[in-house]
Amino acid sequence: MRGVELRDVLPATTTDRAWVTWAVGQITADTRRSADTHLLRPPMSGGVQLYLKDESTHPTGSLKHRLARSLFLYALCNGDIGPGTTVVEASSGSTAVSEAYFARLVGLPFVAVMARSTSVRKVRLIEREGGTCAFVDSPGEVYAEARRIADERGGHYLDQFTHAERATDWRGNNNIAESIFDQLAEEPHPIPTWIVVGAGTGGTSATIGRYLRYRGHATRLAVVDPQGSAFLRHYAGEEPTGPGSLIEGIGRPRVEPSFVPRVVDRMLGVPDGGSVAAMRFLADRFGIDAGPSTGTNVFGALHLLGEMAARGEQGSVVTLMCDRSDRYRATFGNDAWLHAQGIDPAPYAEAVAAGWAALEA
Repeated sequence: MRGVELRDVLPATTTDRAWVTWAVGQITADTRRSADTHLLRPPMSGGVQLYLKDESTHPTGSLKHRLARSLFLYALCNGDIGPGTTVVEASSGSTAVSEAYFARLVGLPFVAVMARSTSVRKVRLIEREGGTCAFVDSPGEVYAEARRIADERGGHYLDQFTHAERATDWRGNNNIAESIFDQLAEEPHPIPTWIVVGAGTGGTSATIGRYLRYRGHATRLAVVDPQGSAFLRHYAGEEPTGPGSLIEGIGRPRVEPSFVPRVVDRMLGVPDGGSVAAMRFLADRFGIDAGPSTGTNVFGALHLLGEMAARGEQGSVVTLMCDRSDRYRATFGNDAWLHAQGIDPAPYAEAVAAGWAALEA
């Protein structure tokens, strides 16, 4: 404009917008190919019903596929990732498998930082997807090391533990909460009494809890937490620290920024033996070969179903099948490994079987 002085400042760095458009298109096309995951209904003859949202059917085999997709789209649209960017993540395993998949999809190098105790199976899955792994001695060291590697390589640290709750659109857009309610629409109890999830980043519980409030559903959200995790301690108003969890994918040694306790209606602490017992019950009774975090979910869900049945209530409870047991053959599927970790599922196996039987009485 004539006679008007403007200060015109260009960005210090720019991202190739054409490449970003291409990369978002690649991820969107993958989403369309993947469709949705199944909602399993194990047969029950009583007035209550358990549903399992089977997230193991994603292309990378776990619930973390949704998170990885959201994190990549979030970083791409924020301008954090461009052609050739090294993508780095701090992960307990499954998230890194899914992120390595998306990094390869858009042609980017990927580095996962994880504790040495992560299962060999998950390390091989990351490498199969084209990622590389960097190891630390303690789960609490992954954050700083991931940031250091990203800085050293001029890359981007995805930081799932900070960004999980904001990367997913909790209002809908085919998130997991919207999918659950769509699939329940023709069921006898389309509005479940409870949805039960674990917390790793806290992103899934934040998405579901917000969605329930946004849609005005009466459904309540329960978060199950394994031994050693800081989330339950924080929720109870105690010192929010812990050694971390042996149950991969859920439970953390600290309260992560993405955990939003105000949208959680109840938390249940689940012993590791109970997680393994419920995991094995699913396999033995129904042929559902789920991983240990699914066992944690089901153990908590059975407790809530038992409370409902005792009060004479009818209704449904939904929980997640996070991944499959084949990732844990050398660990949770191995009695010698369980014994070495001090985990004994035997005292809980009878309780799980009896709890299920009581629901069918």
